[in-house]
Amino acid sequence: MKLSVIHTGNFKLDGGAMFGVVPKVMWSRLIPADENNLCTWALRCLLVEVGDTKLLIDAGIGNKQDEKFFSHYHLHGDQSLEDSLQKAGCTPESITDVLFTHLHFDHCGGAIRKDGEGFAPVFPNAKYWVDEKQWNWAIKPNAREKASFLKENILPIQDLGLLNFLPEGSDSPWSWLELFRVFGHTEAMVLPIISNGSSKLIFCADLFPSVHHIPMPFIMGYDMRPLETMEDKKRFFERALAENWVLYFEHDAVNECCRLELGEKGVRAGAGFELSAAGF
Repeated sequence: MKLSVIHTGNFKLDGGAMFGVVPKVMWSRLIPADENNLCTWALRCLLVEVGDTKLLIDAGIGNKQDEKFFSHYHLHGDQSLEDSLQKAGCTPESITDVLFTHLHFDHCGGAIRKDGEGFAPVFPNAKYWVDEKQWNWAIKPNAREKASFLKENILPIQDLGLLNFLPEGSDSPWSWLELFRVFGHTEAMVLPIISNGSSKLIFCADLFPSVHHIPMPFIMGYDMRPLETMEDKKRFFERALAENWVLYFEHDAVNECCRLELGEKGVRAGAGFELSAAGF
């Protein structure tokens, strides 16, 4: 088994939106904001290679939208999806599977590209996997979440014959990967748990965008059901502490990984470290 960081660049989001009801005087000590209250976040995917399988978890933001759209998110950094894959010794054509944790634009946009007046897969030989409940939620979005579900990212997955639904429950198409579903951020977001036989790593997606979201009250304003996010966190903490999971962060611009610690103030992040030190 080989795990590789696939960093697709950075973007900016409003700090208040990212930390919900937590006051700025608290969260700004953890992540600095610019003069427009924007903080820098990573777009970090994960490549898992086992035998002939090359599985990419999430695909970044892509480049299909117009200048006005991207002006809201201030994309920056030297990393890109293709360059990161090349650094890992892969090409888009060599990817066999793409698993979407959910279908918000910053998680799936990089998997579909423009092709003339239509669209084409960035990973032409891959199966695209998503939870069926999340799919149905995304193609008929609620008014609040509609701006995060972009039809040009989502509908071509089905139109191009790429769509595959993940099994229900914790099983997956791969013996070394377990599915951990959460429901507070959006309907049926999937957090993949990867096991090498001795250690487990979980891809945190938007349950824990960063190490700073681990304390219980630190819940994003983007979450559809914040009280359910708290229940998701409780379930997560129980297993993560018992099984000593490695947490892999998609949006933390500084920390790739950490483990959890239980102290007087409850569950907190241990020291951050790079994926290369995770034991995979």
